Amino acid sequence: MTSLGAQLSALTSVADVDDRAVVGFDGSKKDSVAAMADVGAELADLQERLWAEGTSGGRRSVLLVLQGMDTSGKGGVIRHVAGLVDPLGLAITSFKKPTPEELEHDFLWRVGKGLPGPGSIGVFDRSHYEDVLIGRVRALAPPEEVERRYGAINDFEHAYVAGGGTLVKCFLHVGRDTQKERLEARLDDPTKHWKFNPGDIDERELWDEYQRAYQLVLDRTSTNEAPWYVVPSGRKWYRNWAVATLLLEHLRGLDLRWPPADFDVAEQKARLASS
Repeated sequence: MTSLGAQLSALTSVADVDDRAVVGFDGSKKDSVAAMADVGAELADLQERLWAEGTSGGRRSVLLVLQGMDTSGKGGVIRHVAGLVDPLGLAITSFKKPTPEELEHDFLWRVGKGLPGPGSIGVFDRSHYEDVLIGRVRALAPPEEVERRYGAINDFEHAYVAGGGTLVKCFLHVGRDTQKERLEARLDDPTKHWKFNPGDIDERELWDEYQRAYQLVLDRTSTNEAPWYVVPSGRKWYRNWAVATLLLEHLRGLDLRWPPADFDVAEQKARLASS
C-alpha cells in the first residue's frame, strides 16, 4: 500500500489541489474518530521511545513544520495532533514578527535556536519559510536576498537531517472560498472575534501572489531528505488525521527501540526484594 507521505508529496502543483480532497483516507468524518484514536495510541508509544532514546545519549529528533494561509488550521493541528503525545517530549515554537534583536542576525538565527533537542518532537507554527513567503509577497527583502534564502534553507535543513533530525513539512492548503467561509464564521461568532485580525483581509487581497510564492517554495525547497507534503485542509477532520498519519509514518521509519538497561536487572531486583 502506498504511504500517505508518498501520495501527498506527489501533489506538487498548488493550483491543482482540491482543498476538500481526502487523499489516502477511505471513510467518512465519522470514521476518522476511530482512525485518530488508533494513530494517537501508536504515536504516543513511539514518541515515548524517541524520548527514552534521547535521555540515553541518542541524537535523533523530529521537527513538524506547519505552513499555510490564514485559517488553514495550524492551531487546530497543534491541538489535535501535538495533543496526542506527551508534552514532556514536545517543543512548540511560534514564529511572529522578528524582534529588533532577531533582525540583527541572519533570518535563520532564531530558527536554529528553536530546533528540537535529542529525543524531542518540535513543532513550528509558521517557520523560516515566512522569510520567502511574506518576505517575497510584501517585498520585505530585496529580490536577490529572497533568492539566496532558498539555498540557505536547503543547506540549513540538510544540516539538521545530517545531525539526526527528521523533517515533516506540511503545507496546509485551503482554497480562497474556504478561507472566506472561515473568516465569515469568525466574524459571526462573538467567541471567535479574538481570532480575527483585520490584517487577514489585507493579506487575502494578495491571494494570487501568495499562491505563486507557495508554489516557488514547493519547487525550490522540496528535497529527498525534506520533502513538502501538501495537505488538503478544507475538511478539518481530514487535515488532522493526515498530519498525524504523516508524523506517525516518519516515527515508524526511525525503527525506535527501547534503550537497554545500563545496569544488571537481576541484581537490582534482588536489592529491591531485600530492601
